[in-house]
Amino acid sequence: MSAAVTHPLVSELVERHQATLDAALAAAADRDYWSPYPEFPKAYGESGPADGKAAFDALLGKPFALEGHPTDGDQVGGEASPYGVELGITYPHADPDSLIAALAAARPGWAAASPLERAAVCLEILHRINARSHEFAQAVMHTTGQAYGMAFQAGGPHAQDRGLEAVTYAYAEQTRLPARADWTKPQGKRDPLVMTKEFTVVPRGLALLIGCNTFPTWNGYPGLFASLATGNPVLVKPHARAVLPLALTVRTAREVLAEAGYDPNLVCLAAEHDGGTVAATLAVRPEIKMIDYTGSTAFGDWLEENAKQAQVYTEKAGVNAVLIDSTDDYKGMLGNLAFALSLYSGQMCTTPQNVLIPRGGISTDQGDKTYDEVVADLAGAIEGLLSDDARAAAILGAVVNPGVLQRSAAAAGGEYGELALAPRAVTSPDFPGATVRTPALVKLNADKPDDRSVFRSECFGPVSFAVAVESTAAGVELLRTTVREKGAMTASGYTTSPEVEALLVEAALDSGVSLSLNLTGGVYPNQTAAFSDLHGTGANPAANSAYCDGAFVANRFRTVEIRRHR
Repeated sequence: MSAAVTHPLVSELVERHQATLDAALAAAADRDYWSPYPEFPKAYGESGPADGKAAFDALLGKPFALEGHPTDGDQVGGEASPYGVELGITYPHADPDSLIAALAAARPGWAAASPLERAAVCLEILHRINARSHEFAQAVMHTTGQAYGMAFQAGGPHAQDRGLEAVTYAYAEQTRLPARADWTKPQGKRDPLVMTKEFTVVPRGLALLIGCNTFPTWNGYPGLFASLATGNPVLVKPHARAVLPLALTVRTAREVLAEAGYDPNLVCLAAEHDGGTVAATLAVRPEIKMIDYTGSTAFGDWLEENAKQAQVYTEKAGVNAVLIDSTDDYKGMLGNLAFALSLYSGQMCTTPQNVLIPRGGISTDQGDKTYDEVVADLAGAIEGLLSDDARAAAILGAVVNPGVLQRSAAAAGGEYGELALAPRAVTSPDFPGATVRTPALVKLNADKPDDRSVFRSECFGPVSFAVAVESTAAGVELLRTTVREKGAMTASGYTTSPEVEALLVEAALDSGVSLSLNLTGGVYPNQTAAFSDLHGTGANPAANSAYCDGAFVANRFRTVEIRRHR
């Protein structure tokens, strides 16, 4: 990896982060486990948790400072911690015209930087964010409802991994062509034709990141760093209930950019009051050339249909399914599913929703089990996992918004169908004001039209459906058609039969969904690892892109050729 580095302040960053970028490029090719960011809290020092908490507490009840950021003088806020902690943070407000003008003015210097220079600056931003992972964990926890352990890992190092992955792919795609090539074409007895050809990466334009409530950093960093590393200014529009994690990100990015000699307005924050419509306003501005969005299908579809001037990358709703045909580790299967259904109260785009079980039962290492037995045993595994409130709170986190609580209440009231497991309220020992609910498990029949209308729609949150299907083959077909029509981020299967496994693989490939088979240990269907697993495929209605492949970054720039005779 070599390139000319001309900016004196950036050369040090290139030297500092060269080894990390080299290792990341190798990891993206190998697909084995690799991360430069430790996922264990103790790796950040004995005082790390306390220091992070103190830094978070110092932000509460005050205006959030963004030096030199565009503002109309107004302050906006309104975030409420799902744990009942008073936040009281406000953020500088600016109108779309001033934000876009600031980004456009900052663009030329960044566009002129080399892919290597931009990668080095991005890696420094991630390095500084990583050093503050405990502070970011507090911010993620108190805006999303994730339990602290998950907020630290998913909102910290794992999100940073995804950001680094995007930088890595961006660098690889920008340097796929040489910067300069000599071209010689023989002409027989005549002199050869000789030319010099230069290939220059030209960034696409301004990027808009529309953040989500549940995973503001994990879902936000891929698009943010993919656009920034390819030379595009980024306007960060956080979800109104989860501003702080992305505001901290914007502030860190602006500090690094300024120190490196670039205009800090390359990264700006578009904060607004809850219920505002600035995302829709910005999305159709002609200056916006890329949009990254995670959230509801309705707004994702609107973006794809209306933001015609932009390259739109969306992750929307889906209906994830697990098919159980047979297993040689019944206890391990139940334990894995119980944790997957419980983690963060099911408030993940990858959480299984529909558990498809043959009506005639399944074979296991503990003997044949009927549909009713499997459902009862799964309910028992969930109850056992969450029987202690302190443990339950650490797994479930808190309910992120009123809509999730309403769906839990609807399940408890029998509105979806017969309850195999009723949800219950959990009292968090650390945060008595938190709203915490255990999962509901509802029994449904695939052959009943009313039941199909329930389980074929996304029911985001701690509600899952044990769906009785006529046979394994019918379950595979239901999985296939549901993914095709409704979309899914994940699919899973349990079987000891090579023939059934082949059917599941065929269905996954045909419908365009990533498949996990026979997970019984410490890897769960709702988890993916950067540099190894793809998050989404872009091949079904749940998402039109994947974290992270070449397609996710390559259209954020174009390559312009200049040629001349030599």
